Parts: sequence; structure tokens; C-alpha cells
Amino acid sequence: MDDALHILWTNADPITAEKMVMMYAINGKLNRWWKEITIVIWGATAQLVAESAAIQEKVKQALYVGVRVSACKACSDQLGVSDRLAALGVEVKYWGEPLTEVLKENGKLLTV
Repeated sequence: MDDALHILWTNADPITAEKMVMMYAINGKLNRWWKEITIVIWGATAQLVAESAAIQEKVKQALYVGVRVSACKACSDQLGVSDRLAALGVEVKYWGEPLTEVLKENGKLLTV
């Protein structure tokens, strides 16, 4: 889909999380820059979301405005945070194949 954006979020810096990933995703939905926006939590960002109340609030805001938020299950399982992410409303699934599909289909992918 030309009007769908995936944000692959691997940078666990809280300022980057708030001032880039969440800001862009939330504003992208509110301003209708993209029809669909999916944030993919990958690696250390799973732990950041599970442990930071401030980032959890941003995730809740993103979900509220219609951003899809999903986490790599392999990463979150290894970090022991899958249940905490799911409790926030984050979809937890294996992302290896879906990410490969996005790439092979030349989907819009922003990596942070």
C-alpha cells in the first residue's frame, strides 16, 4: 500500500522515542499524512517501553489516534517484557517474515 508507513524503531534513546518516533507517528495520523502507520518495536526499545512510564503514555496516545504498535516477540521474549507490552495494548508477534515482506514489496519503511 502506497499510503502505509512502517517505522522500525530500534533506537532505545528516550529523547529519540518521544521527539521522533512518537511525535511523527502521532502527528502523521492526526494530520492524515499516512492512512496507516505501524510502529515496530525491535530490540532494546521493547525494554524501554516496558520500563518507562513516559514512553508508555506516548504509546497509549499513539494507539488512541490509530497508530498500530507492534513488538518483535523474539526480542521481547528474550528481554522478558512480552506480557508488559501486551498489557499496554501492543501487539506482540514475530516480525522477521513480515518485515521481509515489507522490504521485498518496496514498502515505506522508516528506520530509527
